[in-house]
Amino acid sequence: MTGATPFRKRPFRRKNASEAQQPGGNGPTDATEASAESSALVPSSAGESPDADGTPGEAAGVQSGGQDLAVPSDGSKGSVTGTRRLAALKKGVPALKKGVPALKNSVPALRQGVRKGGEGAKAALAHLTDRVIDNAPRVPVRDLATLRKQFPGLTPEELADKLVAGAANGTSTVGAGIGAAAMMPVPPAMPAELAAEITGVAAIELKLIAELHEVYGQRPPGNLKQRTIAYLGSWAEERGVDITKPTTLNAALGGQMKRELRQQIMKRMVRNLPNLMPFMVGAAVGAVMNRRDTQKLAEHIRRDLRTRQVPWDALPELPPLDHARELRELEAGGKESEG
Repeated sequence: MTGATPFRKRPFRRKNASEAQQPGGNGPTDATEASAESSALVPSSAGESPDADGTPGEAAGVQSGGQDLAVPSDGSKGSVTGTRRLAALKKGVPALKKGVPALKNSVPALRQGVRKGGEGAKAALAHLTDRVIDNAPRVPVRDLATLRKQFPGLTPEELADKLVAGAANGTSTVGAGIGAAAMMPVPPAMPAELAAEITGVAAIELKLIAELHEVYGQRPPGNLKQRTIAYLGSWAEERGVDITKPTTLNAALGGQMKRELRQQIMKRMVRNLPNLMPFMVGAAVGAVMNRRDTQKLAEHIRRDLRTRQVPWDALPELPPLDHARELRELEAGGKESEG
């Protein structure tokens, strides 16, 4: 037809329900097409014949997870997807119910493992504390007369500075040596390396504490064992020994002092963990940190001892320290008590 709009450019016009029901239309209406499409999408079960009016029967159930789930008759894609999700959810519920009791049963085993790990750490810490206590009497200590002969012409403060510098160099060397040994990290050897470092540093600092007490005229009374226990308490508490308040040997060796020693050793172990860094980094870190800790400990001890310092001229006559003889007597007494 001349002047008519080509069929390719004609706008699509959706017919509403009223127009779709009007008779006399040319060809099938939209409602008829939609009904036909929906009928085609719904599968019929095998052996099921259509009804008398030509419409198919009810949709067959979709079996998933041992359960029949009916598919909606509209045949839409969203309905099928929702059905599959519901089937997967119903299939996962038994597995979830089975997994929750298993998780509850594993909690006691996990708790027991953590408790055993804590008990092992406490046992290792107690063993290290006993090692420090056993080695403390074997640390040789110089008395005031010996120190003044080795460093003549120095005042008490200058002599104390010399002692602190020597001890700081010693602990720094220990830290650098452990860091060098841990150049290539070997996890099973790390606890032994930490224990060796703590034991060596403790021996050097105990010697420093004992000699600082000699310099400031505050030697604790008693034999080697009693003095050693006093110095161990001073190292654990980071303060000087008050000789005006002597403690008995049983009280010093009681649980309170051992707890303080364990706490001090634990703090040192935590601070010394960076010493185990590989590739010689731990050597430098260990040297710096050990030097700083020793100097800080010495400063605390000296500040406390200055308040009770006795001048050298006013010191009473003290017997010289014969460490070798006292150590032999201590070991002999220990063997007799064990026997």
